[in-house]
Amino acid sequence: AGDGDGWADQDQGNGGSRGGGEAKRSEIYTYEAGWHIYGMNWSVRRDKKYRLAIASLLEQLVNRVEVVQLDESTDLLRIWRITDDDAAAPGAADSNNGSVRCNGVGGPAGQQPGVKLCCELNGNRNSDFCGPLTSFDWNDADPRRIGTSSIDTTCTIWDVEREVVDTQLIAHDKEVYDIAWGGAGVFASVSADGSVRVFDLRDKEHSTIIYESSSGGGSNSAATDGGAVLPTPLVRLGWNKQDPRYMATIIMDSPKVVVLDIRYPTLPVVELHRHHAPVNAIAWAPHSSCHICTAGDDSQALIWDLSSMGTGNNSGGNGNGNGNAAAAAAAEGGLDPILAYTAGAEVEQLQWSATQPDWVAIVFANKLQILRV
Repeated sequence: AGDGDGWADQDQGNGGSRGGGEAKRSEIYTYEAGWHIYGMNWSVRRDKKYRLAIASLLEQLVNRVEVVQLDESTDLLRIWRITDDDAAAPGAADSNNGSVRCNGVGGPAGQQPGVKLCCELNGNRNSDFCGPLTSFDWNDADPRRIGTSSIDTTCTIWDVEREVVDTQLIAHDKEVYDIAWGGAGVFASVSADGSVRVFDLRDKEHSTIIYESSSGGGSNSAATDGGAVLPTPLVRLGWNKQDPRYMATIIMDSPKVVVLDIRYPTLPVVELHRHHAPVNAIAWAPHSSCHICTAGDDSQALIWDLSSMGTGNNSGGNGNGNGNAAAAAAAEGGLDPILAYTAGAEVEQLQWSATQPDWVAIVFANKLQILRV
């Protein structure tokens, strides 16, 4: 508890401050794993406050998943493991077999929860070879659905209750790196082909290209082919759950974040430029339509207020208004974050708690930190 400095207030008037401000009162909890942490997310159960799952990405057969929970009575983080250390044990995870394993966590009050494998979703049971999965997203509006993305260019929609593939789409021309739901039957994906595409399950034959990295300006892509700008891969996607007109994406090895309005494809609402190294993660605020958090290799997590860009409840404008606001911000040197936190190493993952919107979690190296905003 109380590990490290708190968020630094960056908002000093209309222009903000890129030099940093006063640190807010620190309320930070840190858990140190025995391995490098890769994946992380909060529990969405309102009766399980301060509970998160973390996972490793090790170059071996068995990887680790641990559930971490803050004990409010002692201010200590406690853990229990989901995966078995023995690769031969029933249900041991193969991190590269293209399947999704769903585990149930529960048990009597006051006792360490037990873990039970509920189902394993595998669309390639008749083959020893399949494309590894790159990401997945659980559908909040329809909890029986999970969407997964794969390096084999496909996105797959699973019916968890029936343990079958509901739909599989060839979503992109190259590897698909991330997927995000925008509603019960709508999802988006990003790919090595440099595009953001939106799919509606009511019309599976078509998709809408919202953005292409080669079309947003030459600065997005350094490579050329006969004078034509080649797209740079897009690696992460975040859909604004409070206002699904907006989403954000990360360009591979780029320090900027691109914010998009799906009503006006190809032209970003705004580009966020205050990171000094590649951005790795983005998370929209679960309780606000105009706040987003970003984190990257510069060891910083930044929180932004996008209301001046025409996003969120303060919008009140149209596409031209959004463009004018973005142009004005660009002319003034770009938008500044309102809060900044400096971690102990490159921040690789970031999640904003849906049930406790005052808390953000980040991971760097082998550490998990939960931070009060």
